[in-house]
Amino acid sequence: MSVSRSAIKKEPVNRSTTELQPFVWEGTDKRGVKMKGEQPAKNVNLLRAELRRQGITPSVVKPKPKPLFGAAGSKISAKDIAFFSRQMATMMKSGVPIVGSLDIIASGHKNPRMKKMVDTVRQDIEGGSSLYEAISRHPVQFDELYRNLVKAGEGAGVLETVLETVASYKENIEALKGKIKKALFYPIMVFVVAMLVSSILLVWVVPQFEDVFKGFGAELPAFTQMIVNLSRFMVAWWLPILIAIVGSVAGFIYAYKRSPSMQHTMDRLILKAPVIGQLMHNSAIARFARTTAVTFKAGVPLVEALGIVAGATGNKVYEEAVLRMRDDVSVGYPVNMAMKQTNLFPHMVIQMTAIGEEAGALDAMLFKVAEYFEQEVNNAVDALASLLEPIVMVVIGTIVGGMVIGMYLPIFKLASVVG
Repeated sequence: MSVSRSAIKKEPVNRSTTELQPFVWEGTDKRGVKMKGEQPAKNVNLLRAELRRQGITPSVVKPKPKPLFGAAGSKISAKDIAFFSRQMATMMKSGVPIVGSLDIIASGHKNPRMKKMVDTVRQDIEGGSSLYEAISRHPVQFDELYRNLVKAGEGAGVLETVLETVASYKENIEALKGKIKKALFYPIMVFVVAMLVSSILLVWVVPQFEDVFKGFGAELPAFTQMIVNLSRFMVAWWLPILIAIVGSVAGFIYAYKRSPSMQHTMDRLILKAPVIGQLMHNSAIARFARTTAVTFKAGVPLVEALGIVAGATGNKVYEEAVLRMRDDVSVGYPVNMAMKQTNLFPHMVIQMTAIGEEAGALDAMLFKVAEYFEQEVNNAVDALASLLEPIVMVVIGTIVGGMVIGMYLPIFKLASVVG
């Protein structure tokens, strides 16, 4: 009889003195039942002694194997933080204490980095820190917006409600980001695949046909000769071309990440692009509206909320516009008037914001704006995908078909002469 059991009760340990290592073990209990499990310990001998003390005779005790692609695990993603927020909100609303909630989340998480971070947050809270202070020690994973919402929730005594709001916000924003990435990724991949197929044909396939054509002893058609000349160029220069392309892409990414002016220029150009531009406009407005609504509802003062929201729009042009709005609101302008001065927001958004301000329900009205523009993004992405599918077939077919026809033209010409 074989029983898998990992629930060996662990004694409290002082983590500050010695770093524990994860071990896996196999053994039998007093009844001869086979058991196995996983447990942290200082070393193998101490774990064997602990198992014997609990009535288990260990047969195998060894360090836990490291993951194939590094022991640290994958990085902590925004989806991990969204899931963490949802778990915290659910458990705290069910009456589980915050430390207990963090302990459950840490023990059940598969990502070692996330597990370690949550465990660190738990230890900080056990040491007397608030949740805001604990997550503030992890600014990369918990951005300024997240930290300020938690701070507002703790101050008002409605932390579990705020966490639920944050969880919904994170889930909606990540879903919106996924839609945008899908819309941008598809045409880029079409272009990359088209270039890859063309390069393979030019470097490996066309030279084979060229050897055959030499035996004809006749002049090649102009279209075929053009393809052959292009193939010769690619065969001779493919390595420098590849290095230049990779270097250009890497240099562009490096410069883009480190140059605010370049980010602003690129974001402005994207907003003016056909089809994609309107999609990015709607996305930025949706993110602005939802983020502002969430922060304002949580009790963050409006001027401070606008300062936090600016970076969450996902576009440098909108980020600068929201910062200008913050400055205008700080000197007494209504939000709708400040919004109008930016010349970026549609009339409908400005009017709904004005109605929300007059009715004292700005957050509710902005939630409606966010839902409307998120639906617009969803519809645009679906329409774009439907539009691109036939375009992909035409582009790939034209490239591959054109080369095939070019290679067979001499053969058709020779057949007609012989006939």
